[in-house]
Amino acid sequence: MSQTTLSLPVEGMTCASCVGRVERAIAAVPGVHDASVNLASNRASFSVDSPEAARAAAAAIERAGYEPVAESRDYSITGMTCASCVARVERAILAVPGVTAASVNLATERASVRGLGVAPAAIIAAVERAGYEAAPAEGASAARLAEETARREAEEAGLRRDTLLAVLLSAPLFVVEMGGHLFPALHHALDHAIGMQTLWVVEFLLASAVLFFPGLRFQRHGWPALLRAAPDMNTLVAVGAGAAWAYSSVTTFLPFLLPEDARHVYFEAAAVIVALILLGRLLEARSKGQASEAIRRLMRLQSRTARVERDGTTSEIAIEALAAGDVVVLRPGERVPTDGEVIDGSALLDESMLTGEPVPVRKQAGDRVTGGTLATDGGLRFRATAVGGETVLAQILAMVEGAQAAKLPIQAVVDRITLWFVPAVMAIATLTALIWLFVGGDISQALVNGVAVLIIACPCAMGLATPTSIMVGTGRAAELGVIFRRGDALQRLGETAILAVDKTGTLTEGHPKLTDMLGDDTLLPLIAAAESRSEHPLAAAIVGAARERGLTLPEVEQFEPLPGRGLVARVAGREVAIGSARMMAERGVDFSALEGEAARLAGLGRTPFLVALDGQAASVIAVADPIRESTPAAVAALKEQGLRVVMVSGDNRRTAEAIAAQLGIAEVRAEVLPADKLAIVEELRGQAPTAFLGDGINDAPALAAADVGIAIGTGTDVALESAEVVLMGGDLSGVARAVGLSRATMRNIRQNLFWAFAYNAALIPVAAAGLLSPMLAAAAMGVSSVFVVTNALRLRRFAG
Repeated sequence: MSQTTLSLPVEGMTCASCVGRVERAIAAVPGVHDASVNLASNRASFSVDSPEAARAAAAAIERAGYEPVAESRDYSITGMTCASCVARVERAILAVPGVTAASVNLATERASVRGLGVAPAAIIAAVERAGYEAAPAEGASAARLAEETARREAEEAGLRRDTLLAVLLSAPLFVVEMGGHLFPALHHALDHAIGMQTLWVVEFLLASAVLFFPGLRFQRHGWPALLRAAPDMNTLVAVGAGAAWAYSSVTTFLPFLLPEDARHVYFEAAAVIVALILLGRLLEARSKGQASEAIRRLMRLQSRTARVERDGTTSEIAIEALAAGDVVVLRPGERVPTDGEVIDGSALLDESMLTGEPVPVRKQAGDRVTGGTLATDGGLRFRATAVGGETVLAQILAMVEGAQAAKLPIQAVVDRITLWFVPAVMAIATLTALIWLFVGGDISQALVNGVAVLIIACPCAMGLATPTSIMVGTGRAAELGVIFRRGDALQRLGETAILAVDKTGTLTEGHPKLTDMLGDDTLLPLIAAAESRSEHPLAAAIVGAARERGLTLPEVEQFEPLPGRGLVARVAGREVAIGSARMMAERGVDFSALEGEAARLAGLGRTPFLVALDGQAASVIAVADPIRESTPAAVAALKEQGLRVVMVSGDNRRTAEAIAAQLGIAEVRAEVLPADKLAIVEELRGQAPTAFLGDGINDAPALAAADVGIAIGTGTDVALESAEVVLMGGDLSGVARAVGLSRATMRNIRQNLFWAFAYNAALIPVAAAGLLSPMLAAAAMGVSSVFVVTNALRLRRFAG
């Protein structure tokens, strides 16, 4: 039995005892040999007899108290033509010991593989044994864009050449045979002029040229796939066209083998089938190229060079040579080559590629700039803070590509069907031919109907129905400033019925200001000094107000935060307590005289804080976070989409309800502690599928618990691991766009799947009944694939 050697990282080992435990755990698994664990490299190496043994070894490591680390890699796959190919490549990869998950995408021609210590060579070899080619896929880059563009152009050029040649060679055959059926005098004239036998020989030469030159790709891939017992679409074409050609060749050169009434030729059918399917492939290739145009446009935003100041001189260098810390010079009309922080200068930057918003943003000293944005006016110098794969644009590309490579839950059913689709079609075609032969007694009619069944079947449409829509949908979303980090979030977001929204920074600007202070102005320095130690998002507003007034803050001698309630500090020898009414009640401070003022401020949508000085009620201060200008329209759009919007806020109830009333939000969860958000999301999920919108950092538990976590990306911080959807524009309107696009994409996928399955379900019986010629079947098959792809392309027009 052949063995495979695996080497996988193991986390949690700290000493020689750990090494021994892990080694013993692996060695005890049946089918595992030569286990060796290295503490220095934190890796375990061993050989396995089967995929099951590899998975059992990983489970044994976990039971021993350690964690085997799965690694993910992407591979480009060439040679796939239909859904059956996808299923076979996926099955071949999953059979490799150590592989835990694999997802193969026909539209992107990529495979995402997750495994435990699996060498790339093992994956490549498995794909090659299945009859296809694989290579490690590079990350998104301008160089890869150029390579992929060249490959697609070469593919289209080859298909264009082969299609033109096939059409030119098939045209005389079509004119002679179809013209002869319509005008019998044409056949009589040709028979009289050159003889029917000579005519058939000429047709044989033309048809052979079509099948074995432009149509050679079907023979080269189809017959080996059949011999491997893994037939695909190429097999259907090769067998169908080949059967018509072979039967006609026997009629032409060995007519005595057939009854006299069965001596017919179908050279025109064999040739025209190949020509039409090549034409369909050409149109499909062009459409697939358009489907991936969005991500190619994003990749084109990556600059090839950067103008850098080094050693007192300014020079232009390749973007690959740029290092973090370099000072970059940007001129009007140029794209920002990488992420950075402005040192000096001023420029208007078009950030629509990032946020979907068309209005340019002014950037000055201290502001952050993002690679790929365009300077429409002005110039500046900035220091590079991130280069290469660390830039925002690189992360966006990685997330979009990851989403495009994903499979939706709806695809699982399709995969199970398509794996057996081609063998089933071949069985139906054989049965059709046998029934016509024994019932009708006409061997030529049996052949024609069997070939028609082979040719009409279209596994391509099934394979392209879902991934093409995902590719176009996620690409369009990225152009609108919505990044789907996972493809399956597309499906789940469209099914969402409830949207829970964290108020601060989503419904509001996220930059609160001090609006009111009741009491002596001499209190402000004490209050601001106490708040200067706080991490509460509203504390900065109070400190900022004191500094704007030129106040000097006294020294803070002691500081105690009370999460969710407030704080207590000793400042300049005075005890300062700031917080909620609940906190003051706990401390025995009587605020009855100021409760009315606090309630009034809360009713205006401001957040009031009570201030006690040395245990006595001293002041009420209020902070307001302005509602974003786009929020009311966004809330209205979400409600029109049928979503139940729930506002989640740490504000007191009166303040939260006042803000919600301004926005038309009927349901409010107020006075919520950070830890409470998780419980609220879980409660809402019990009622209906729930999405949660937050900032991606403080709201991480709630984002992870929701059916779909949506994070505000703020234009630069896109590495939000807890969320599945990132809004680069930073406001609620992006959610309405995301939900609308998700639903449009799922409608598109359902339309494609209905067409792909209904087409085959309806036309295979028609072909079997003898009501469809092989040539019409070939044309219909090509139209089916093109229809699916062009239907997906309609998503590019989604405007949100």
